[in-house]
Amino acid sequence: MGKLAGVHVVQHIATGLVENNQVLGGVQPFPATRATHDALLSMPADDIAVAIAGQVKAVAKGAKLDAVGIGFPGIIRHGVAEESPNLQQVKGFHLAKAVEAALARDGMKVPVSLFNDADATAAGIAATRGVLHRLNRVWAIGNGVGYGRFPWSEGVWEGGHSVVTLDPKEKFWRVRRSGASRRFFRTSCDEDAVPGHGAGRSVCECEGGRRALRGICAAVPPGAGRCIGHFDPHGGTGAVLFDGPNAGFIDVGLLDRLVHDMVKMSPLQGSRFELIPENDELGVIGAAVNAERATRGQ
Repeated sequence: MGKLAGVHVVQHIATGLVENNQVLGGVQPFPATRATHDALLSMPADDIAVAIAGQVKAVAKGAKLDAVGIGFPGIIRHGVAEESPNLQQVKGFHLAKAVEAALARDGMKVPVSLFNDADATAAGIAATRGVLHRLNRVWAIGNGVGYGRFPWSEGVWEGGHSVVTLDPKEKFWRVRRSGASRRFFRTSCDEDAVPGHGAGRSVCECEGGRRALRGICAAVPPGAGRCIGHFDPHGGTGAVLFDGPNAGFIDVGLLDRLVHDMVKMSPLQGSRFELIPENDELGVIGAAVNAERATRGQ
């Protein structure tokens, strides 16, 4: 296939022209400066669609595009953001159709596909590592707790409302809405924090954090359905990756040992855990890869 455009929306809009699983000419951010990244929170849904279309047109520079892929936070189905706690004004909005219409007004007739942002990141990691034939799973630890996988599969992967057992007395920890992971990874450790050092500790350095992560990472209750806490274990073994601005709170080596010690008979025993540095390019490439596959019915 020819040239594609990939868009990754998290705290800002990142857009790039993609060919052969590589970004041509770099990633273009919107807004251009980090000081104005919160501008998306106050933008109406229609304006976000127009902004995305403008970025796609800018990176295309007149080139014909075969497809446009958008990675967007929230529960995504058939081009609609059914739920988006990060950008609540987009809830229920058919973002894919709106971007497609905005591009058409500028003379660019191109199919637009919408995916969860973590699904796009998982696809980008698979593409850049040359493992598009293998299962890849990623936790996106940012303003919320998201989960994505490649190959893309229908399902609700958001983990912001997962309830996990913290101890044998059936106490549960609920990761709540806006700012979920930021509070989760700090307050999980507050109960064991050393005065003056609690805020900077790894989540795996305290017992509360260890219990919470083990519960989230390994819980596979029968009939509970697919969600972030399950890692879709029936998909088989594969990499389990972490990325996002708050992923640095995780001690991946310790988490790996804890989960493998806890889960004795599961495909998770053949998986590995890895921390991925925050990178817009992965999401941009992955959104484009998923869009290309969607046009081929994959």
